[in-house]
Amino acid sequence: MPEEAFRAEARAWLEKNAPAEMRDGGIGEEFVCWGGKRWKFSSEAQKTWLMRAAEKGWTVPAWPKEYGGGGLSKEETKILKDEMKRMKVRSPLESFGIWMLGPALLKYGTEAQKKYFLPPIARGEIRWAQGYSEPNAGSDLASLQCKCEDKGDHWLVNGQKVWTSYADKADWIFVLVRTDPKAAKHDGISFILIDMAAPGVSTKPIRLISGASPFCETFFDNVKVPKEHAPGVSAIVGEINRGWDVAKYLLTHEREMIGAGGGGLFATRGLGEVAAQEIGLEGGVLADPLLRAKIAQAEVDGWAFLLTIERMKDEAKAGVGMGAASSVLKYYGAEFNKRRFEIAMDSGGSKELEWEGARTNDGKLAKSWLRTKANSIEGGTSEVQLNIISKRILELPDA
Repeated sequence: MPEEAFRAEARAWLEKNAPAEMRDGGIGEEFVCWGGKRWKFSSEAQKTWLMRAAEKGWTVPAWPKEYGGGGLSKEETKILKDEMKRMKVRSPLESFGIWMLGPALLKYGTEAQKKYFLPPIARGEIRWAQGYSEPNAGSDLASLQCKCEDKGDHWLVNGQKVWTSYADKADWIFVLVRTDPKAAKHDGISFILIDMAAPGVSTKPIRLISGASPFCETFFDNVKVPKEHAPGVSAIVGEINRGWDVAKYLLTHEREMIGAGGGGLFATRGLGEVAAQEIGLEGGVLADPLLRAKIAQAEVDGWAFLLTIERMKDEAKAGVGMGAASSVLKYYGAEFNKRRFEIAMDSGGSKELEWEGARTNDGKLAKSWLRTKANSIEGGTSEVQLNIISKRILELPDA
């Protein structure tokens, strides 16, 4: 069978090329390779693994080969991920460029834009940030006011974005701007690509209750953006004043990513294993029957959710757009991830509330638990997702 032949090929390649240090099942911020011009590799093994995977095209295995991808089919991509999980191989690269901008460029970008921007993303050379939300335009994103004026040979951008994840570490940012202030709310918006090193761009980290500062405020003060970043490579993706089309498509990928990516600490160790380590077993089963029932329900729900994701991907491949269905993934994935961390906190008891100390790894679980509270806010609040589901999927009348 072709699929089994590819599985054998992928397994052999991973055995030969994935460094032993990258086969520890490491999950979490300290294990992630984000790439970018300023990225400092945690080890020579991490650098080697990125280089080899990028050369193979397996940092973005499903992308076309001409743009730095592996050209794999959906089935082959799934097999590769399964083999990496089986061998506990770390992801060689994580990136907003891979998760969000890449799919948008593949659909709306010109050939020149694809060839200019996609290969560096695949190689981990450019790190991107997302400039969507504003202080007065969060869930109601179409109310954005960040201004972009046509000055002939360049665009002039003024305004502010907020909750721009890792903007202080990014090389470039994709931004929603208002290019026609007189147009209707969802019109007059354009999707522009800006170099973070451009004069007038600045960032300010936002400290969260978890103690981390992954989000930033980003400011644009008379930022001059060239009409073309290179000959024939427009700074605008899609049509001018039609950026909302690009924005909506990208949001489906962001919501799918947030919803489906909530493995976190439990991607390689199940909740049952985490709980057993904390409270022990009796007769081969978890000692606490109530906690055991919660975990069993979560495991069943998790498998059902994964099957739902696979079904939606199959539908998308068959030409049925993800559209509003991405709100289902985003809503359930965010709430489900919060529930898993709450169960994990229950397993550890009051000990897990410790913020410092060796026995809790300086409060790693507690800090991660607090971070999950943002899952139901970022990428569109849970309340907004429920509104979208009720109107566009269930077709319920307005209140």
